[in-house]
Amino acid sequence: MTDSVAPSLVPKLLPVHAPMAQFPMVEGELFVGGQKLSVLAERVGQTPFFAYDRSLLCRRVAELRAALPEQVKLHFAMKANPMPAVVGLMAGLVDGIDVASAGELKVALDAGADPAEISFAGPGKRDVELIQAVAAGVLINVESSRELPVLAAASKRLGLPARVAIRVNPDFELKGSGMKMGGGPKQFGIDAEQMPEVMAEVGRLGLAFEGFHLFAGSQNLRPESICEAQQKSYELALRLAELAPSPVKFLNLGGGFGIPYFPGEQPLDLAPIGANLQALVKRAAKELPEASLVIELGRYLVGEAGVYVTRIVDRKVSRGQVYLVADGGLNHHLSASGNFGQVIRKNYPVTISKAMGRSAQCSETESVSVVGPLCTPLDLLADRMALPAIAEVGDFAVVFQSGAYGRSASPEGFLGHPASVEVLV
Repeated sequence: MTDSVAPSLVPKLLPVHAPMAQFPMVEGELFVGGQKLSVLAERVGQTPFFAYDRSLLCRRVAELRAALPEQVKLHFAMKANPMPAVVGLMAGLVDGIDVASAGELKVALDAGADPAEISFAGPGKRDVELIQAVAAGVLINVESSRELPVLAAASKRLGLPARVAIRVNPDFELKGSGMKMGGGPKQFGIDAEQMPEVMAEVGRLGLAFEGFHLFAGSQNLRPESICEAQQKSYELALRLAELAPSPVKFLNLGGGFGIPYFPGEQPLDLAPIGANLQALVKRAAKELPEASLVIELGRYLVGEAGVYVTRIVDRKVSRGQVYLVADGGLNHHLSASGNFGQVIRKNYPVTISKAMGRSAQCSETESVSVVGPLCTPLDLLADRMALPAIAEVGDFAVVFQSGAYGRSASPEGFLGHPASVEVLV
């Protein structure tokens, strides 16, 4: 007779975070950039801080180069991480930089990025920003017909070509994306059905037309969805090319590559995406022979190479629930708190790294909530999460996947707590 167990008595297996193997843990202490976290914290001089591992950034770019066709240009969307040192490193690794403001444009130019390979997107570019972009010689991704006469006037006054690509709001969405950036009514780009009039206006004004920018969505872990969006974007650009005043030289197919943040998510499989792009490269060689295909990535390039480090300043128990109170929270890392677009809050991967001189056995775990110092229940970095090691005051709470949309995407001035710092190691 086979033993059986009532279904109600079988423990439910909960999904777990994908392994964060990029940062080794030795005797309860994390290593970042080859350094013990406790030593790095002494070098930084404070907590909280963000640390970005340059070797991981280089490795990610190399992995992409190996997986994607060599003809495809790789651009870094610096809105994901505009730290000047990171931008400077990335400018030497990728083929181009995508900016979304005049402030980002200055950082990119100061970092040594080639203006010929900088593109400038954004739905609300001010006239002065458009003029700055023309003066800098960068490619402007036009998102409204309002921008066209401003660019034409700037070009005439400066005696410089206004290089333009049209950002198209496609008639499809990227399925399974965290944020949909195209399809349906959107503030981004110009609707595909309006393109005949826009293309005619570009030609009438004598702007230096170079191509199209399509970005359907972001944070997608389904390669089949990304491939479908790339195929549809290419087909749309091919149709629109017939309306263009000159041959297409630039075709930005967007990005959307995601990284695993939450339990049950797994890393993106690049192989089918590489094969799909190879097929599009072969088609473009015949159908758009002057065009460079571009992939624009932000989060995927930098997200997994960063950690947010905050120190435990109090440990308290409330009605059986352990709370670890840290010296930083949503004011520095809004996305990890769940308040940056999550509909249902889920935990980022988090760990405890012991302070210098204290070690912990790998078998030690406890269920805790990690909270920040702010006077709001929204300041939550980990909610009833099983964390390795029994944390004490002085230990570090570390949030993985923090290389993108961290400090620059957070309300750092909220409630007047000290600012975080960033280091590239």
